[in-house]
Amino acid sequence: MNARLRRLPITSLAAAWLAASALMQPLPGAAQAVEPLPAPEPSVPALPAPPVEEDAPSAPSVAPAAPPAAAQAASRGPASVADLAESLLDAVVNISTSQTVDRPGGGIPELEAPEGSPLQDFFDDLLRGDDGVGDRRVQSLGSGFVVDPSGVVITNNHVIADADTITVNFADGTRLDAELLGTDPKTDLAVLKVNPPEPLPAVEFGDSEALRIGDWVMAIGNPFGLGGSVSVGIVSARGRNINAGPYDNFIQTDAAINRGNSGGPLFDMNGRVVGINTAIISPTGGSIGIGFSIPAQLAVNVVDQLREFGETRRGWLGIRLQAVTDDIAEGLGIPEAKGAVVMGIVPGGPSDNGLLKVGDVIVRFNDQEIESSRDLPRIVAETPVGETVTVELLRKEDTAAPAQPLSVEVTLGRLEDGEKLMAESEAASEPAANADAADDEAVSSASVVTLGLTLSAIDAPLRGQYGLGDDVEGVVITQVEPNSSAAEKGIEAGAVIREVAQEEVSEPQEVADKIAKLKADGRRNALLLLASASGDLRFVVVPID
Repeated sequence: MNARLRRLPITSLAAAWLAASALMQPLPGAAQAVEPLPAPEPSVPALPAPPVEEDAPSAPSVAPAAPPAAAQAASRGPASVADLAESLLDAVVNISTSQTVDRPGGGIPELEAPEGSPLQDFFDDLLRGDDGVGDRRVQSLGSGFVVDPSGVVITNNHVIADADTITVNFADGTRLDAELLGTDPKTDLAVLKVNPPEPLPAVEFGDSEALRIGDWVMAIGNPFGLGGSVSVGIVSARGRNINAGPYDNFIQTDAAINRGNSGGPLFDMNGRVVGINTAIISPTGGSIGIGFSIPAQLAVNVVDQLREFGETRRGWLGIRLQAVTDDIAEGLGIPEAKGAVVMGIVPGGPSDNGLLKVGDVIVRFNDQEIESSRDLPRIVAETPVGETVTVELLRKEDTAAPAQPLSVEVTLGRLEDGEKLMAESEAASEPAANADAADDEAVSSASVVTLGLTLSAIDAPLRGQYGLGDDVEGVVITQVEPNSSAAEKGIEAGAVIREVAQEEVSEPQEVADKIAKLKADGRRNALLLLASASGDLRFVVVPID
């Protein structure tokens, strides 16, 4: 079975009991302790030392080289974390939730046990909910930790999602009902509030950016519903993208993380929370040493906003992005494949002021280097709304010259407002499904074939056929030759060529002429700017045959 990426699922009480029963079975055939063997007696008697002449110089004595400190530490293994774990266990909690699950269809199968069997009560509880009709109360368990003695608890959003009631269970047996202050599905974080009779033991967030690959870390949580458990490992990697959300930047660790660890803390050796355990890769759902934690640097900002506002307030630049590949970097005339290329400006957004243009490559944002298009949204989101930021970019204005550095200033908007604006804009720009193109007198020009693409000028029938908006301009692709380089690049009929080598085109013959010129100049690839039916842009590099 292939390994799969899993959100750490919350553990049902029944599954927890079965898992706990399996785990507590003694291992069969346990080996007996073995005493170390005594050192063997020497088989050859030691030879006497040769005589030394009085006038002969004595040989210098050479002490054996001491192993380096790192080797000594490795041979000893990690020091005990008992004292550290003891100081932190009381701040780590179990999160139990319950929710009502409707049974679709309304019919409830009847299960009857033999007369007098105790299983009948079990069947009744299983098949009939609290109302006696068929809805069931489902309970589940996860983990969390206290960050404020007044009763603020952090966990994963997926631990408490859709819950009717949330209960926080403490190490001393105390159970308190929790209020949900706010959630953020994008980072899978949730903030709870309980009202304790006295201040609670709490832990603090640490500096996840200071973590190095190989540093020791400790996970505490509620695996399989067994209660507070401690596991130790190292940081295996940083900055992992597991396609869990738009701001993936996970810490990978081999500390054992299992079902029920969701929302539990990952500590450094100073007892600071550097991560929040949230996902694993596993073929079975159990730990195989590949676990992922939300870094504290990302979590702190989200937690603070949820505590203060009950929602997130992220910065928003108002642009669409594409990754810079080696081919695109060559086509844009930039020295290396780094940064994020601007593929669109959201109308009415913060960048809709003429300062940023399609094709600009953003390389720095507020003095932070942008390695890839994945970095920029996360860095922007962590920047306060309304802040004026400096965006450093590379722009190629002369097709014969390399891209030139440029700096612009943009005042950030709020992402949550921007998402509503983009949704409304997309809904308004959708072409009518039954648009009548017969009234348009535009006449299609002759088709042209180049790079395995059949090209036509955009006319009313083609707009209707491919659902192109009235504001889409360029040359439409009506056919893609199978097995061609263009087909391998994912180009499909209905896409519109806006630019060739960063020069606008409006007629099919223009495209063919520019491709021919690139070939005559010795260029091996053509950089095409394509637009989808909705107007979204992307760069595609197609080899010139």
